[in-house]
Amino acid sequence: MTADRPMPTQDDVLGYFNTLSNWGRWGDDDECGTLNHITDDVRAAAARAVRHGRSVSCAWEITVPQEMERSTTACPCAADMPGAENMPVAAFHADRRWGFSSEQLQISFHGNTITHLDSPCHIFWDGMMYNGRSHSLVDGATGSAWAAVTAAANGIVTRGVLLDVAAVRDVPWLEPGQGVHPDDLEEAERRQGVRVRPGDAVLLRTGFGRFRHEGGVVDGFAQAGWHASCLPWLHERGSR
Repeated sequence: MTADRPMPTQDDVLGYFNTLSNWGRWGDDDECGTLNHITDDVRAAAARAVRHGRSVSCAWEITVPQEMERSTTACPCAADMPGAENMPVAAFHADRRWGFSSEQLQISFHGNTITHLDSPCHIFWDGMMYNGRSHSLVDGATGSAWAAVTAAANGIVTRGVLLDVAAVRDVPWLEPGQGVHPDDLEEAERRQGVRVRPGDAVLLRTGFGRFRHEGGVVDGFAQAGWHASCLPWLHERGSR
């Protein structure tokens, strides 16, 4: 890692919209974008890489109340539930022995504190979305007619590569707002004996989980993460 690493200017980053664009790369009618890198061969290679079969969860408890609405319903007797009299099974109307409780969670999935998958129609630039389609193809009532998340309905199965950037910098965690740069990624590859290949899903360990648990919750838009200078690197490697 070098302290005087070259930083892209704002014009450089804006130029990435042209120099790194995948519009038309997989045909004018493509709706999957870089998921096209995950070929049958890539999936098969990912399956062969499994050695232990151990499941490792990336899930965290949701602890951001401003992004979540929660309500609990308790109905001690199901026959008293509104609308029970209209249930098709007549015996249900008079059955007063069983009840139930249920919980409803309403979450905004487009915050930086909730793990989610953005579809190519999520972001517009100059009124256009992926492959040059107009923003008008997304309608508030009917959803998106182009490049919706359903384009990935067959699932995403590929090799995940976890690059430990906190270990590269020899810190317990990266401070909020710090960026991860290409030289961090390449040093992590060297230390771990891996190389990111086309179709890989790249995961970063910045130590944010440890920071969150030991130092308290930080605003999702202030946590450490990818620097814009990584975009050409990811494009060249064919990963996401």
